[in-house]
Amino acid sequence: MKFPPWTSVSEAARLLKAGEVVAIPTETVYGLAGNAFEPKALAKIFAAKERPTFDPLIVHIADIAQLTDIARDIPESAYRLAEAYWPGPMTIILPKKDCIPDLCTSGLPSVAVRFPSHPVAQAIIKESGLPLAAPSANLFKHVSPTTAEHVAAQLADRIAGIVDGGPCAVGVESSIISLAGEKPAVLRPGAITPEMFAKILGSVDVKDSTSKPGQPMAAPGQCDTHYRPQVPLYFGEIPANYKLPANTVRIAFGKQSGPIPATVNLSESGDMAEATANLYAFMHDLDKPEYDLILVDPIPNTGVGMAINDRLKRASVKALP
Repeated sequence: MKFPPWTSVSEAARLLKAGEVVAIPTETVYGLAGNAFEPKALAKIFAAKERPTFDPLIVHIADIAQLTDIARDIPESAYRLAEAYWPGPMTIILPKKDCIPDLCTSGLPSVAVRFPSHPVAQAIIKESGLPLAAPSANLFKHVSPTTAEHVAAQLADRIAGIVDGGPCAVGVESSIISLAGEKPAVLRPGAITPEMFAKILGSVDVKDSTSKPGQPMAAPGQCDTHYRPQVPLYFGEIPANYKLPANTVRIAFGKQSGPIPATVNLSESGDMAEATANLYAFMHDLDKPEYDLILVDPIPNTGVGMAINDRLKRASVKALP
């Protein structure tokens, strides 16, 4: 493993301008960044992650004015959302300009754009002078990384650099809202909740996405099986008379009782933001060969709890082993 030492902001910008791919911190999760205008760099992202090309990438910018470099026919509603929630954990889907390669958008006529709030991500984008395509910096369908160490464990030998910006504050991927259709639609839940979108736009649709393997997805993170640790994770009601394996561990939430004592607790006080920030870190911590099964307590399906439940639903095995 060649990391650490970690890559500096200036070195990352140099590598990106040279067509390489580099892992960078954002407030959501670490992203695997490459020049959004360069098909060869985009191909390196897909190869390093072993990500299928039907799963589109999000383009990251560091100034709202950059939207016009990437998207066309931008509605006034996009700027209202940007004023309210950018920089931050929100991705907007808009009609794309021809300068964005089809590989970036899986051949779709729309592009997903985000302005991250992490100062290191902003510094790298500005110093490189490029919009950066940057999906999560992990192997496809594995647990997303919230520290530089998580990235190194999966991708160290596959990429040109890793910039360490500390633990991610939000801890799950951005909310995605599409403005490319007739009505605004939330395609992926995150820290910006449907209620927060509705506050700016009025009513919005919320799409319960399922994947169609091999066909272009409307947005990233739509696979039915995703965010999954190697140890089986189960999120749901345990069948009556089911005998848990001896080495079962439990991710608790709040003061709930469970079939076994809590191994870790997302938030003992029931704070949803704390739980979200801890989710992937705990999944990484418990993804060890000595464990047979990871159980997760029920999470209230309100606010950002919708994002936690979305990720856990995709990470969970469909039946207990």
